[in-house]
Amino acid sequence: MSTVAVPDPQREALLAAADEIGRRAAARLPEIEANRFLPQDLADELASAGLYRMLTPRDYGGLEVSVETFVEVVERLARYEASAAWCTFIDCTACILAAYLPKEGACELFSDPQLKAAGVFAPRGKAVREVRDGVPGFRITGRWAWGSASRNADIILGGCVIITEQGKPETLADGSVRVQAMVFRRDQVSWLDNWDTFGLCGSGSGEFEVRDVFVAEQHSASLAADEPLPRALYRFPAFGLLGIGVGAVALGIARHAVDSLCELALVRTPQFSGKTLDQRPTTQQAVAKAEAGLRSARAFMLESVRRAWDEAEQNGVIPVEQRRDIRLATTHAVETARTIVTSMYQLGGGASIFDNSPLQQCLRDIHVVTQHFMVSESTYELVGRLFLGLDTNVSML
Repeated sequence: MSTVAVPDPQREALLAAADEIGRRAAARLPEIEANRFLPQDLADELASAGLYRMLTPRDYGGLEVSVETFVEVVERLARYEASAAWCTFIDCTACILAAYLPKEGACELFSDPQLKAAGVFAPRGKAVREVRDGVPGFRITGRWAWGSASRNADIILGGCVIITEQGKPETLADGSVRVQAMVFRRDQVSWLDNWDTFGLCGSGSGEFEVRDVFVAEQHSASLAADEPLPRALYRFPAFGLLGIGVGAVALGIARHAVDSLCELALVRTPQFSGKTLDQRPTTQQAVAKAEAGLRSARAFMLESVRRAWDEAEQNGVIPVEQRRDIRLATTHAVETARTIVTSMYQLGGGASIFDNSPLQQCLRDIHVVTQHFMVSESTYELVGRLFLGLDTNVSML
């Protein structure tokens, strides 16, 4: 099976936009971090450039790019400012829901070219079926953590369990609990001002809640039970795309750290030394190992994405083996990035510890990225079981 990259006609324009906006975001880093979510004008600019529309179906005015292009654009943004990259991939993955919604509902919600979306698929809300003014839908109360990008969003998703009249959760044909993604308007949501972290400060990933709000049924869908649009991008599982986004941010942060250390090494002379950092064998070895590790992790991740894309295009389904490799490659990319960033930070010595140091920024950001559940240590147990041929729950692959 071929794993050669297929040219994406939108790739170069999106990468150029990521470079341009990324530079401006980097110049505003103190403002972004103090604000604790992206300034609205920056979010608007990302939307205008199409970066928030990469995974939105063409049917509703989206770009529907290849997953490889999605990875490269998010990675490129993260080389400049990780919170902007994080919000971009979160917005994009939220828009995947448009491929699962009834056509009329998707048109209503996702056709605005300036749309900014966010949300959490985890089922932290409770929904009760209700008909309001003749419209079938749900009355919902819930509170969700990790609401990245939601402070800038026009619509916000929240995963819910549907509670029956008997007080029990609705289930699917296989007996599992039905999880329904609901789409809320901005004016239906309240935010809790509790995003006080040491990394990804500008991602605005605090909690949000809704209380007794109504959502029409056509503005909701189940990623497990509803069939998406029959195209390659939407054959990728939503959680797989979420993990891919996390991995792309991590790769960009690691590249930022390596490049920053190389720039610093040309001019910094450590105390009690007559040589700049670049002249020291330890620096030379560490940079070489970092390049090898970063390029290898990136190649593995892109190879796994390309193989899955080929399967989706040729056979209309991504088998467990390819989904397994995506999870392994994304988790490995994040772990490798953490090791590289830590190494570069240590090499920078005393210069790394200041607030204006990009190495300090990278260290803080990568150690927040590594805490995401999609790239946790348990991933190795999951994929290890599959390599060993053991019975394994693959619902989260």
